Amino acid sequence: MIRKLFILLLFSTALVSCTFTETMNLKEDGTGRMSISVDLGQIMAMSGEMAAENQMEAQDTIIKFKDLLEDRKDSIAALSKSNQERLQAMKDYQLHIKANPTENEMVVDIFTDFTQIQEANNLMKGFQQSSEFIPGNAAATGSNSKEEENKKDAIGVSYSYKKNVFKRDAFINDTEEHQKQLDSLQKAGTFMSGIAYKIKYTFPKKIKSTSVEDATYSLDGKTMELERNFLDYMRNPDVLDIEVELEK
Repeated sequence: MIRKLFILLLFSTALVSCTFTETMNLKEDGTGRMSISVDLGQIMAMSGEMAAENQMEAQDTIIKFKDLLEDRKDSIAALSKSNQERLQAMKDYQLHIKANPTENEMVVDIFTDFTQIQEANNLMKGFQQSSEFIPGNAAATGSNSKEEENKKDAIGVSYSYKKNVFKRDAFINDTEEHQKQLDSLQKAGTFMSGIAYKIKYTFPKKIKSTSVEDATYSLDGKTMELERNFLDYMRNPDVLDIEVELEK
């Protein structure tokens, strides 16, 4: 059931418009939660026949990567050192899948609770690698180990929070892999144009200033939201670079 939902997620983003939402809740002591979620309610509404064929039922499941790593420790031990490190880096992440076909509801969310904001730096990588942690997927047992081992991350994101200043800095991590991804996305054409990437950040204090002009804010001044076209973000990650100064 879970694997079928994840496969639906992977292929549906090229079929209809949807929004990736990156959410952060930052506490006064620098701890908090960061997540990336995608709401596929439209997919469920348009794919009733597919849901019926796959006997999809209402589902509300949280998968802890550390539990799966423990369950698969023997097979993971047979992988290369770099592949083991890549998987172990995901141990603090969790995957939440909530689906209700009768209500046309489906949300996939990967999240991590951090003690320092830098711990969320691999969040997007975690979203991309989540399929390896789905029960029944052979990737985590090493069948795709060579391919994954040689694959580099096209875009990286770095977060920091120091002296009441929060920064989100996205950058091209590997130019060759980045160009490959752009070429693939360009082939999708208009299908990809309807996909948005949204950030929603909640801070422990009122926002004093930000580096972006078109963000929207909550009434209490502690939450900001900003949205960009997904293709624009992939072409130039800097469009979602943010610096936020909080009141003292």
